[in-house]
Amino acid sequence: MTDSKTTNQSTEAAFRIIEEMAPMSESVRVTDLAKRLGMPRTRIYRYLQTLVSLGYVRQDPATERYRLTLKLFHVGQAIADGTQLTSVARPVMMQLRDKTGHTTTLSIPEDGGMRVVDIVRMDSPVQIITKPGALLTFHASAQGKLALAFGKPEFWDGIKDQPLEAFSSLTNTSIDRLRKEIERARLTGWAVAPEETLRGVNAVSAPIFDLQNQFVATITIAGSVQDIKPEPSAAQCAAVTHAARAISADLGCTEYPI
Repeated sequence: MTDSKTTNQSTEAAFRIIEEMAPMSESVRVTDLAKRLGMPRTRIYRYLQTLVSLGYVRQDPATERYRLTLKLFHVGQAIADGTQLTSVARPVMMQLRDKTGHTTTLSIPEDGGMRVVDIVRMDSPVQIITKPGALLTFHASAQGKLALAFGKPEFWDGIKDQPLEAFSSLTNTSIDRLRKEIERARLTGWAVAPEETLRGVNAVSAPIFDLQNQFVATITIAGSVQDIKPEPSAAQCAAVTHAARAISADLGCTEYPI
């Protein structure tokens, strides 16, 4: 009989490996993964071989390095395409992209941040490099600030007593300033994070609510700080909040809180 504790630990380790490899643009060695994850090399190797056999990881026979395949992306895309949220949101996202001329994203809350689940890109000289599956922090993203403003109290409790990580020289690391930004988001119905995660990029985000009038997602436009100023235009804010209200209404929200 398989020990359930061992099975759970194995599953956790396999997903830790996948999550560690996901942001990597190049293939990686077993030794490097072992160091990054603090796990024995032999254990990493064993899990990688299982992932290879399942088609989620590929090993280069020449370099013996490993990289993720697109299988996981296709699985995730199939799940995303089948959800009510993405089905309802995508037409609105396309309209928002065409209206504003900016890449549009849809994100949902998790305990560790906001997960990007869909993107409608705008062809432009400045490309937003965020990908579906990316996890955005609560304190340094427009989406995350809305989660702190309208989401579960546990989101705020999880960061209020912790140091805020700096991703750029403009990332806010002051909890008092973050508290003020959250209050502003509650009043205005939108949030920004100019160059806080990535230099040169800003975003305007608005909250989406469901049938129970609970916060479930955000819709966001992202672009160059030359096009989306640290204090965005009234038209940009109105376009994003209008899109958020439209999606919320389609999800059955009857009392949009802003």
